Amino acid sequence: MTLALADRLRHVEGSPTLALAAKAKALAKAGKPVLDFTAGEPDFPTPAHVKQAGIQAIEANHTRYTPVAGILELRKAIANNLAHRLGLKYADAEVMVSCGAKQALYNALQVLCDPEDEVIILTPYWVSYDPLVRLASATPVFVETKEADGFQPDPAAVKRAITSKTKAIILNSPSNPTGAVIEESRLKELAAVVKGARSDDSLLIISDEIYDQIVFPPARVRSIVQVDPTLIDRTILVNGVSKSYSMTGWRIGYAAGPKNVIDAMINLQSHSTSNPASISQYAALQALTGDQQDVQRMVAEFQRRRDRLVNGLNQLKPLRCTMPGGAFYAWCNVSGLGQSADATAAQWLEDALVATVPGEGFGAPGYIRLSFATSLEQIEEALTRLGQWMRTRKPAGAVRSVERG
Repeated sequence: MTLALADRLRHVEGSPTLALAAKAKALAKAGKPVLDFTAGEPDFPTPAHVKQAGIQAIEANHTRYTPVAGILELRKAIANNLAHRLGLKYADAEVMVSCGAKQALYNALQVLCDPEDEVIILTPYWVSYDPLVRLASATPVFVETKEADGFQPDPAAVKRAITSKTKAIILNSPSNPTGAVIEESRLKELAAVVKGARSDDSLLIISDEIYDQIVFPPARVRSIVQVDPTLIDRTILVNGVSKSYSMTGWRIGYAAGPKNVIDAMINLQSHSTSNPASISQYAALQALTGDQQDVQRMVAEFQRRRDRLVNGLNQLKPLRCTMPGGAFYAWCNVSGLGQSADATAAQWLEDALVATVPGEGFGAPGYIRLSFATSLEQIEEALTRLGQWMRTRKPAGAVRSVERG
């Protein structure tokens, strides 16, 4: 017997990135020499001093419930970190800790959105934005960014998408999947659009900044609240320790924003997960307040990998990649192959044993995402295999080419 499910789940499917990662792992477990480029997490170990803080938390019996919003020491550390890195001032009560940045996004959308509300999402987008908006009973409205423009948001297009129903705009810089870092000039224009859209402050910004420490010169990441501090009272800033500190499994994210919104998010969390794991909170505290050299080393290594992967893919015509300014993804235009990205990704996995994520799940058919959170040796081998595939491939499933414009 098939039981009836809630109507709101009709348009919500599992994460395609996690599904493809699981498929790659299954093939590897079966003995296939799969090269996995699906990962949305660093391949480095959590820094030793951070792991030690977790061990010490266990030994000190910090294993009970904590406040739902997180231990005060961590909330203070987050506020201090935002003040030190970004020059933004948040009170402890304007910060909450969550079970990863994804939960902070979920909490924010749940407490902000009503049925009939709209949320603007820039495409290509992280795969979870669409379902997170739908789970909040709101409607996603997509605004395209273009390869020819470096996947920068077009403020005029955003302005055209705003209606009386628009509740929020989601920004993600650096972007997953494109790696684009929103330029300061664009942020200023977007700030003006938000402020000019209505006579009140009812149009909000959700700024997902989870990759903001993984940035490659000359790119320079800025938060929209840094660019226009008057937006601090209508922006929910979301971040965490997962990406920058290689702590994806520890599940610690956070949100900072207006106190009434943060209070509502805390209330919601009290009825879902309660507090984030106590041990993870103490490890995150050490990550934010301790030595930062591991972060710098990881970013430098990511840059070396980025350069090799992107340059190598661009040599495999007609593949085409822009150079990402941040995060750890190469966003590859494969439409010149004359088939869908789904078909290409399937062939890469079947024929070359290279696992990637097609762009359909990111709202951008014709592209494939490859994570360079893997070794240079794996990158070299993948480029060799893909080069061989290009020479012997069998086209299937035609799709029009995605133009640069």
